[in-house]
Amino acid sequence: MRKEISPLDGRYADKLGELAELFCEQALMRRRCFVELAYLEALADTGRFFALDAAERAAIRKERESFGDRDYENVKRHEARTAHDVMACVEHLRERFPARAEWVHFALTSEDVNNLAYSLIFREYAERLQRPLLESVIRKLLELAERWEAAPFPAKTHGQPASPSTAGKELAVFAARLARQYGQLKAFRFRGKLNGATGNWSAFAAADPDFDWIAFSRRFVESLGLEFNPTTTQIEDHDAWSEWFSIVRRANVILLDLDVDVWEYVSRGYFGQRKKAGEVGSSTMPHKINPIKFENSEGNLVLADSLLSTLSERLCHSRMQRDLSDSTVVRNVGVALAHSHLAWQETLAGLGRIELDAAACRAELEREPQLLAEPYQIVLRRAGRKDAYDQLKELTRGRAVALDDFHRLLDACGIDESLKARLRALDVPGYVGLAPRVCRAALTAAEKELES
Repeated sequence: MRKEISPLDGRYADKLGELAELFCEQALMRRRCFVELAYLEALADTGRFFALDAAERAAIRKERESFGDRDYENVKRHEARTAHDVMACVEHLRERFPARAEWVHFALTSEDVNNLAYSLIFREYAERLQRPLLESVIRKLLELAERWEAAPFPAKTHGQPASPSTAGKELAVFAARLARQYGQLKAFRFRGKLNGATGNWSAFAAADPDFDWIAFSRRFVESLGLEFNPTTTQIEDHDAWSEWFSIVRRANVILLDLDVDVWEYVSRGYFGQRKKAGEVGSSTMPHKINPIKFENSEGNLVLADSLLSTLSERLCHSRMQRDLSDSTVVRNVGVALAHSHLAWQETLAGLGRIELDAAACRAELEREPQLLAEPYQIVLRRAGRKDAYDQLKELTRGRAVALDDFHRLLDACGIDESLKARLRALDVPGYVGLAPRVCRAALTAAEKELES
């Protein structure tokens, strides 16, 4: 029986299988070998060192695309001897292509391979799994916001009753915030370097002083779909990784805010949750349907952002040209992103189960007539009653009031009858201002961000 230290590899493994394939040790070795072989071809393409015939190119490309279990086992066999994971990949490839052994890893330092391999892994995750999942969360919010665009909804400031909103507008706020982060994720580009042991192309220039190695490196890095970073020490600075982590962290903070708010709305009865056959909410209280998706998401977001914060800071530091403190740290990027990914899945699942209890929302609003103090004092002040705020404060603050109390106050005010009629027509559920319009505009903007 397999035993796991992390719940990511145990309890949650079924939800994170694709991430495991991307961030496992074998995937890293595969990407390292991919970079080495792509570089071997690029070196041949310069026409300055050696030429590859059609059969060799076909063999190289087949090897690039077919790295499997046996290849990985062979790399690990070499690593057991070399105690160096990149050199283990190099030895593996030299065995595969003995006629070109001297050109494998030619003039490179390990970090040339590592930074490119990791960035390719991160980019694949971001494009293939991360962005589509975030888009699904946003689209679910847009769906719910559109459905409840005009549905009156209790609002709280400082935990106290405040001017009402609509359920759609409150969810549209989160859709708009997440859409901005989605746009930044979509525009983000990973970076890479290929410049040797101390970032000066020294070995390259020694091999061929007349060749434009900087232009060659730029072409090679960009051919991998990465931005070229020409000015580094031995290591690529990883500032771009930190920027990416920061975008993910902001999305996580927004989702944490959403989780907590929806949890509160469920606990107050504004939202109900559809029951799931066979599910148990308590070992002793049969009635319970717990908001566990939002709770699970919250816990995983806290873990993810703690790790991403550490990664953002640690990976941008290196003692002088190079030290290995980042080596073990970067291997945990997959852990941080897995907690984040799991949280996004849980939030999406939670949103799929909630239903607005419109009657409960309306009933709560109708129990809070004091919320009309705001429109009353504003309209009265516009009509010239300078003491309107103080009058409404005296009427409502810390007191139980009814609509009749507001109407009696109006009767004592010498204002235009049309204004009195407009105020008398107000009720709390209808006092939502421009919330539906705000909601529609936010939905349009978010949809545009997703489609751009």
